[in-house]
Amino acid sequence: MDNSSLDPRTPEPSDTSLHGTAPPCTTERHQASRLLLYSLLSAAVVCTVVGNLLVVLSIAYFKQLQSPTNCFVMSLAVADSLVGLVVMPFSMLRTLDGCWRLGALFCRLHSSLDVMLCSASIFHLSCIAFDRYYAVCNPLLYSLVMSRDRVAALIVGCWAIPIIISFGPIMGGLHAVGVDVPLPPDVCVLLVNRAYAVTASLVAFYLPMAVMLVAYWKIYKAAKRQAMQISAMESQMAAGVGKDSSKKQRHRNAMRRERKAAKTLGIIMGVFLLFWMPFFTVNIVDPFIEHSTHALVWDVFLWLGYINSSLNPFLYGLFNRSFRRAFLMIMGCRICLPGASPRIDLSQSQEGGRMPICLQEMFNEVVALTQQPGSAAATGAGATLFRRPD
Repeated sequence: MDNSSLDPRTPEPSDTSLHGTAPPCTTERHQASRLLLYSLLSAAVVCTVVGNLLVVLSIAYFKQLQSPTNCFVMSLAVADSLVGLVVMPFSMLRTLDGCWRLGALFCRLHSSLDVMLCSASIFHLSCIAFDRYYAVCNPLLYSLVMSRDRVAALIVGCWAIPIIISFGPIMGGLHAVGVDVPLPPDVCVLLVNRAYAVTASLVAFYLPMAVMLVAYWKIYKAAKRQAMQISAMESQMAAGVGKDSSKKQRHRNAMRRERKAAKTLGIIMGVFLLFWMPFFTVNIVDPFIEHSTHALVWDVFLWLGYINSSLNPFLYGLFNRSFRRAFLMIMGCRICLPGASPRIDLSQSQEGGRMPICLQEMFNEVVALTQQPGSAAATGAGATLFRRPD
C-alpha cells in the first residue's frame, strides 16, 4: 500500500523526510548494494507471483479443492499475484533508482492499484477468518450462513470496498486536500491528509484485524474445549476397562493437539501483524507529524507488507495436505500426463467426495477422534465440525 517517500537519498538530514522541498532526484547507493537489493526484491516478486498462481491453478483444476472456503483463498491468491505483477516491480524500480520516470498519471494509477490490491488482500484474510469461525464454532449454521451466494457477495465486497477507498480519492485528488508539501516532478509520493490516513487505515487494516483476532481467538477456544472434552470422554472409557496408561497417553495427545492448534493460529496472526502493523501505524501517525517520517522507514515497512503477499500461499495453502499434493503435481507437470484427472483424491482419504477445507488440518487430529465409533462426539455437530457441509 503506497503511502511513502520511497526515495533512498539521504545526503542531508533535512532531506530524509517528506517535509520541505526535496532536491533533484538522484541515488547514492553503491552499485554492489543496488545489485544485491535488486536480486532480493526480484526474488520476492517472483515468489509472490509463482506461489499465488500455484494456488489459483490448483483450485481451478482440482475439483476437490473447489469449496466455498477455497473461493476466498483463490480470490486472495488473485489479489496477491496482482500485487506481484503490477505493483511490486514498479515499486522496486522507484525504491532502488530513487526516481519515477513514468509520469504523474501513471504514478497516481500505480498508487491506486497499490492501495486497492493490498487492501483487497487484507479483506480476504478477514473473510477467511470469518468463514473458519462459522465452520468451527457454528457448524450447524455454516451451510446457511456461508452459502454460495453469500460467499460471492463477500468476495465482491473484498474487491469493491478497496476500489472505493483507493481509486476514488487518489485519482480525484481528495487524499491530498490540505497537504502542502512541494515535491520534485520525478518523485512518485502519495502524501495523504489526516482524514484519509485515519479513515483508510481503519477500513483497510484495523477493522479486518479486529475481525481476525476475534474469530481466531474463538476458534482456538473451541478447539481447546473440544480437545479437553475428547480427552475427558476417552479417559472415562479407558478407566472403565482399566487402561490407565492408555488414558494418560490420550490425554497427552489431546494436549499436543491443543498446542498445535495454538501454534498454527499464532503463526497466522503473528505473520499478519508483523508484516502489516508497522506500516499502518506509521501511515496514521505521519500526517500528524507533518510528514517527517524517514524515507528508509517507509521503504522497509512498505516492503514488509508486500512480502506478506508472498507468504500467504504458504500460510493458507501449505498447511493443507491437499494443497501440498496439488502444488507438487502441478510443478511436476503430472496433470499433463495421459490419464490425469481433475477429480483425483488429493487427501488420500477413503471418503471419496469429501473435501478438506482450507486450514482444516490444524485440527484434523481432533476430528479423527470425534469420528471414532462409540464416541459421543461422533454424533451431531461434532461429526461435522471441520467438514464442508454437503
